[in-house]
Amino acid sequence: MNLTEADTKAKLIDPVLHQHGWTEDLIRREETERGIEVMDGKPRRRERGRVDYLLRVRVNINSQPVAIALIEAKRSDEPPDKGLEQAKKYARLNNVPFVYSSNGYLFVEYERFTGKTRGPLPLRDFPTPAELRKRYEQGIGFSLESEVSKPLLAPYPGGEASRRYYQDAAIRAALEKIARGEKRLLLYLATGSGKTFIAVHLLKKIADAGQLRRALFVCDRDELRSQGLTAFQNIFGADAAEVTTDNPRKNARILIATYQTLNVAGEDEDAKFFIENYPENYFSHIVIDECHRSAWGKWSIVLRRNPKAVQIGLTATPRSFEGGTEEERGEDEEITANNLEYFGEPVYEYDMAQGIEDGYLPACEIIKRELNLYLTGVSREDIERLGAKDGITGQPVMVAEAREYYEAPSFEDIIQLPDRVKMMCQDLFEMLLQTGGPHQKTVIFCTRDTHADAVATEMDNLYADWCAQNGQKRLEPYAFKCTAAVRGSQYIADLRGSERSHFIATTVDLITTGVDVPILRNVVFFKYVRSPISFQQMMGRGSRIHLPTNKLMFRVYDYTNATRLLGREFKSRPSPTREPKETEDKSKERIIRVEGFDVHINPAGTYIVTEKEGRLAMVTVEEYKQRLAERLTAEAKSLDDFRKLWIDPQKRRELIESLPDDGSGLRLLQELLRRKDYDLYDILVEIGYAMAPKTRAERVGALKYKHGRWIRNLPPKTANTLVALAHQFERGGTEELENPYVFNAPDVVKAGGLEALKVLGEPKDIVNETKRRLFAA
Repeated sequence: MNLTEADTKAKLIDPVLHQHGWTEDLIRREETERGIEVMDGKPRRRERGRVDYLLRVRVNINSQPVAIALIEAKRSDEPPDKGLEQAKKYARLNNVPFVYSSNGYLFVEYERFTGKTRGPLPLRDFPTPAELRKRYEQGIGFSLESEVSKPLLAPYPGGEASRRYYQDAAIRAALEKIARGEKRLLLYLATGSGKTFIAVHLLKKIADAGQLRRALFVCDRDELRSQGLTAFQNIFGADAAEVTTDNPRKNARILIATYQTLNVAGEDEDAKFFIENYPENYFSHIVIDECHRSAWGKWSIVLRRNPKAVQIGLTATPRSFEGGTEEERGEDEEITANNLEYFGEPVYEYDMAQGIEDGYLPACEIIKRELNLYLTGVSREDIERLGAKDGITGQPVMVAEAREYYEAPSFEDIIQLPDRVKMMCQDLFEMLLQTGGPHQKTVIFCTRDTHADAVATEMDNLYADWCAQNGQKRLEPYAFKCTAAVRGSQYIADLRGSERSHFIATTVDLITTGVDVPILRNVVFFKYVRSPISFQQMMGRGSRIHLPTNKLMFRVYDYTNATRLLGREFKSRPSPTREPKETEDKSKERIIRVEGFDVHINPAGTYIVTEKEGRLAMVTVEEYKQRLAERLTAEAKSLDDFRKLWIDPQKRRELIESLPDDGSGLRLLQELLRRKDYDLYDILVEIGYAMAPKTRAERVGALKYKHGRWIRNLPPKTANTLVALAHQFERGGTEELENPYVFNAPDVVKAGGLEALKVLGEPKDIVNETKRRLFAA
């Protein structure tokens, strides 16, 4: 008897686990959020998320169970080790050292502590909880009965439903390292994945175990401090307080502070506030938020004066990039190496690609645009031909006062090009109209304040014209500058919360990091970015799901080739992290304004953000198709094999999940290829087997024509019902045929419905035969 993965788990594996002492409370089914697909330009959730089966051990009835193993069930007719490599990946994500793959008869084990694989062994030899706990304690280096393990056993205050699987994994990884006596640790998680949640519950578990004296949470912006304060007070109540310049809050156990408040933000500060209020080793635990951009300069006194404290660094900056020049990567390489040298290798990592695959972060589409001026730059001859004015006074400028040549990164910085700004804004506004209309929350990264002003004005003018032409009432303010120069942080609440105003924010760097705006749908680069870290942070502004508005995806519009900075591994020495300030020479250089250029903008490709060789990267549509084809043909060697898998719902689901990104990019690819009238079957047939695809309507037509005799030989009501079902396929594809409510559709009911199929026996069998003929047509 051949059993599916689910049946193997339920009928063969679970009974043996229970016999060996793995009771229900020790088996945790970690189901991820449903991944995100894009259909007809609109995102939607997949039918189900990934389910990881974790085995846990418990010290006593009141303690938090500790996950130590993951088991991957395969079909009963497959080799027991077939799922081992896939299971290793999920085990890393769940931070468990023991990995098992089984077909229900035999199992194979991989142990992270030793790096060894053993088996296959009979399932009756599967280890008991006591046996596996003993091996875990030996490998991890401490006993679960010891004092150091108490934080690991502390329950979540809101129960386990409050956390996501990777957050629990990150917390356990951190607590395991602390229990081994190590005091410095680094956690890397993508923007939007909940680093603050991890920090709060990590400290809460330590506090509940009686091992926290005082903790300091340090960030570098008021907005981050406010967000952190809310999160900590939700769990710690009055025990958490924000530090202000006039109140060090020494009566609270958890202090939330900015570098500025502590007088340690820059080399020119004296750290007086920090030194006077907090003696050496005042804190038992310190959390450095967004440590990838916190300068290893004056502020390091916070760490140096607390050498006995457990020091935790949080970062959203990956170590892997695949773009940019060596010069562009230089400072960021030093920043990352600095973190690694001080904190050590990350105890846990969770990147954006995994977050998208799991459905916790929105899908991302990158639209690249190319400007002719980017390729040619501006020469002195251009200025002589068109003339130039002083950007401040408007007075004419002598050609001799201009540079010999202005490259693209200097645009809107030391040379203003109004024609370029106008065309870029027109192009962006047109794309907003094509993808949902002008009222989409959008942030545009600009070069400097004057550029942000110009862009906001141009977007406002375009919006006013659109409203007049379409008889729409203007919702104002529409576009607004959000920079430090105008105290832009006061507008962030409107960008985040208002649905009737503040749609387009033009900024320089105020919204670059830390600001949480889940409703944001578009991230736009009008600014030339040289830092991979800065690019990741800017792009991360869009990487949050917003369920109230059904925001499950975001778009990146790249006008300055900023997306080249995705990729590339960092290897270098430590150095400061803050972006350098403008030099005196640069700030004194005259800013000129040149008008009259003929600006052209051309498409430069559409890309899919995915995981490539273990790194976050963007790939072309063609490259993604090739990756799909390789994986597809590895699972189904021939078109006949593929068709057989596709007809079976369970096998089709397993096939799709075996594709890159668990198949989440397949729907997006359908949109990018403009194949919305085609079933996913035909998209995969074209990609994997070089067959000409048919639209859903063409498939239904071919079924009637090629299999007309078979249909006519059926009882009339049965034949009419099958034709009606085929038309349901035409409307919604394969999944529509398998929808349990399909037999309630008026056309199907009118034709004869479910009863008409029962005339021939089991309705499922006749539907499957219809699907076989439909896809063979």
